[in-house]
Amino acid sequence: MIRSKMLATSSAIVVACFLTAGGAYATDPDAALQAMKSQVYSTGPNGEKASPASEVTLTPEELVKVKDKHATAALVFHYGGNDWSNAQLAALKAQFAAEGVDVVAVTDAGFKPEKQVADIETVMAKKPDIIVSIPVDAVATAAAYKAAADKGVKLVFMDNVPKGFVAGKDYVSSVSADNFGNGVAAAHLMAKALGGKGDIGLVLHAADFFVTHQRYEGFKKTIQEEYPDIKIVAEQGIGGPDFSGDAEKAAGAILTEHPRIKGIWAVWDVPAEGVMSAARAAGRDDLIVVNEDLGENVAIAMAKGEFIKGIASQRPYDQGVTEAKLAAYALIGKPAPAYVALPAAPITRDTLLDAWKEIYHQPPTDKITKSMK
Repeated sequence: MIRSKMLATSSAIVVACFLTAGGAYATDPDAALQAMKSQVYSTGPNGEKASPASEVTLTPEELVKVKDKHATAALVFHYGGNDWSNAQLAALKAQFAAEGVDVVAVTDAGFKPEKQVADIETVMAKKPDIIVSIPVDAVATAAAYKAAADKGVKLVFMDNVPKGFVAGKDYVSSVSADNFGNGVAAAHLMAKALGGKGDIGLVLHAADFFVTHQRYEGFKKTIQEEYPDIKIVAEQGIGGPDFSGDAEKAAGAILTEHPRIKGIWAVWDVPAEGVMSAARAAGRDDLIVVNEDLGENVAIAMAKGEFIKGIASQRPYDQGVTEAKLAAYALIGKPAPAYVALPAAPITRDTLLDAWKEIYHQPPTDKITKSMK
């Protein structure tokens, strides 16, 4: 089982209720989404209460102390080339540059634990003071991270934490989106798009990966407890590393077995691309797709009015800035919170362009902008 300690349920939100066409009471998704804007639902990998990113700051005096360290950092990713990883990378490089920290290595494990273990061993030859990383597998990579920590490397984690690691002892801190909350938001977005009624399927991440499991739990729990006229009739897990291809096969199987299904939830944007491909192949242009994470391809589809009716996004740029600041904390001996989380960002077509600016700290791409016309 994947470790998963979360706040009780999305029912903690005080929301309005309404009657569905079928006569059953259900949560008003618009009210629920409005109430989520400043709330974090997730707890950390070891049950830690989330600290807000706004509280992770460096004074001018502290920044001088950090720069005087002339430190180096290695960035060890689970996989790269996607919008989430690119935003994290850009933010980490920018904030480390502001701190006078030299980034000496960036690696891409292709979502393979054995490759990530090798990457850690390789970057250790450069003797970095800091490693910022997202473990592919919490168990398989633990020994490699422990070896780095034993040599005095300051570890800051994105989202996932190696099994058995304790904050403040084995690593500095972990920074995450509110992934349980993103699952909750995606459920409300799906309900809104469905009009509160219909059969749906789930394409989930079948791996020991803490944050994607949180998304799944948040989505499923909210649908089951708050939307009685929406039925989850199929679930398919994907393991990758070809997440789009795997999701296309999974969604294809769901659509074949349940031809009248109205919607499919995808665990992040790359699998959602595969779901869209399966829908096209099945002639299901009417299929409603809701996913986690804001990537360019799903944003283009949303802008065109195709398939993607809701996105519950992380805030990867802000996460990256926060991770670099927490690494600076470790360099100067400043106490760090064990777990930092940023609130979910629910997105519809009406809010897409502004959301892109907020999440990526840059204007929407030309392809997205043109697709809105």
